[in-house]
Amino acid sequence: MKRALITGITGMVGSHLLDYLLENTDWEIFGMLRWRSPLDNIKHHLDLINNKQRVCLLYADLRDTMSIDHVASASKPDIVFHLAAQSYPRTSFDSPLDTLDTNIQGTERLLGALRKHAPKAVIHVCASSEVFGRVPKEKLPINEECTFHPASPYAISKVGTDLVGRYYAEAYDMCVVTTRMFTHTGPRRGDVFAESTFAKQIAMIEAEMIPPVVKTGNLDSLRTWADVRDAVRAYFMLVTHNPTPGEYYNIGGSYTLSVKEMLEKLISLSPMADQITTEIDPDRLRPIDADLQVPDTKKFTEHTGWQPEIPFEQTMQDLLDYWRMRVREEKAFLVR
Repeated sequence: MKRALITGITGMVGSHLLDYLLENTDWEIFGMLRWRSPLDNIKHHLDLINNKQRVCLLYADLRDTMSIDHVASASKPDIVFHLAAQSYPRTSFDSPLDTLDTNIQGTERLLGALRKHAPKAVIHVCASSEVFGRVPKEKLPINEECTFHPASPYAISKVGTDLVGRYYAEAYDMCVVTTRMFTHTGPRRGDVFAESTFAKQIAMIEAEMIPPVVKTGNLDSLRTWADVRDAVRAYFMLVTHNPTPGEYYNIGGSYTLSVKEMLEKLISLSPMADQITTEIDPDRLRPIDADLQVPDTKKFTEHTGWQPEIPFEQTMQDLLDYWRMRVREEKAFLVR
């Protein structure tokens, strides 16, 4: 039986990957999380965890070398999905050093520990489409060889993550494969991301918790959207379909529209659509933005056969329904 390690198992992507692996494999799964990480996203698996059936949680922090070494030693994985990160671009402007340490040095700490305890593991290092940053229109769609022009401390940290992963593959003959996943979303998306805060605000408006005004940041950014459940299926195929050490892939959806058009779609799904207005909130604007995020995914799709399956409309509906459920259950929220 294979042993898989998921760093960041309680995040949106990590929790959906756990769902996928439990349903589609017989693997033993180790999940890395910080001791203070909320368990909401994996609460439906707590019985398995408590009964020590297939899922084992290991506590560590990417900024703590000793804890990372313990995770690698305890899990000795055959397959690793390195998803843990400081993943909020807007936050990185306020906390750049924490972002750089967590994402770059944290990846170095993890790969160094795996080199010692699991040198033959197949390792997926999750970088980000944000590495491409400010891309001129003539370079769309963005392929793997597009020049990096990161537009935030987060994006800079993911450039480091990307390069550290490829360095370990080349220098130490480890099977490290890197991805640059473009915009992906769905249920469990954190409320600091645009589409999720919009869905959250709409759900709160419907519950009469806030006035019928959705606060926004930059609405002009053009993005290609994918569903998180398609994303985790792509990650599974990445590590099981002839993984090639040192390779790097763009992955993303097939539905492209602006953030403004995405917001209009979300609002149209509400019975209060004709009452909802929008208003730009200066605090939600980044000092600089990656405003053209449209991928060329040919390299990955040809290698694995993966294709996105979940329609954009379904993703938006499921995201809004997720926040409606949260609002019903929890009642009080920070408005952000």
